[in-house]
Amino acid sequence: MALESFQGSTSHFCRVKRGVVLKYPVQIWSESSSHKLLTDKIANNFSVERQIFHLLGSHPRIVLYLGWHDAPGDPRGLLLVESSYGNLQRYLDENYETTSSSLRRKWCIQVVESIAYIHRHDVIHSDLRPENFLVHATTPTSLDLWLCDFGGSTCEKLGLDGGHLPDSGFYDPKSEPVSTAQTDIFSVASVIYTILTGHWPYRGPGPFRTGEEMEEYRQRVDHLFEQGQFPDVDGLFAGKVIMKCWRNEYANADDVLQEFRSDMMRETSDVQSWFVI
Repeated sequence: MALESFQGSTSHFCRVKRGVVLKYPVQIWSESSSHKLLTDKIANNFSVERQIFHLLGSHPRIVLYLGWHDAPGDPRGLLLVESSYGNLQRYLDENYETTSSSLRRKWCIQVVESIAYIHRHDVIHSDLRPENFLVHATTPTSLDLWLCDFGGSTCEKLGLDGGHLPDSGFYDPKSEPVSTAQTDIFSVASVIYTILTGHWPYRGPGPFRTGEEMEEYRQRVDHLFEQGQFPDVDGLFAGKVIMKCWRNEYANADDVLQEFRSDMMRETSDVQSWFVI
């Protein structure tokens, strides 16, 4: 398999042909004391993701699953349609200043559309952050978002639990450490805030440079969120909606979507083509 490879924390990604990538498990060092624990955890994540893709089917806001790859001599894993521009975090880091406000607003709507859709299927993503949205050129003039990475997700009706919770900055430290619809809704606020500002809550743009910087951020943002202190959203598009998500004032993601759409419609009439059911 001639491939261009990328690596995440638990997965490798490689291009198998134009427009198609294979996501397959990392191999844990056999001498590691955590070999069995980590190998079993990763296997569960792939099983969860595969079943959730089957449940969700095809949707404009979900990365398209093409099936399970099990060819002799190749790694076994998930075949996915490749996005045009990689993940949203990298796109914002590299292009925020040249990204139009209308495109950022469209992406905000699309984030909520994706979460409302999976919640209707009893799926909680549990690990929402800009890195888990992909930027794709649906047409040469339209960049749209796909939600991806369901390995840590939960689905009660299928008995699935990927065992993940969101990262600091996208997680409510006052909540119980279990995945619920509110887990995702809180994260949605931080994802949208990042789209609109170019940076995570309570930090500047760009990646962490050291582990110490990451830990310092984690402690700071967890402390502020635990105190009910959130970034200023005055002047941001749908700032009221963002704050209500952080404060857990919505019953479900469909309510968030309805208010977002109402705010958008009040500001402009040329947005109908952005919306999906």
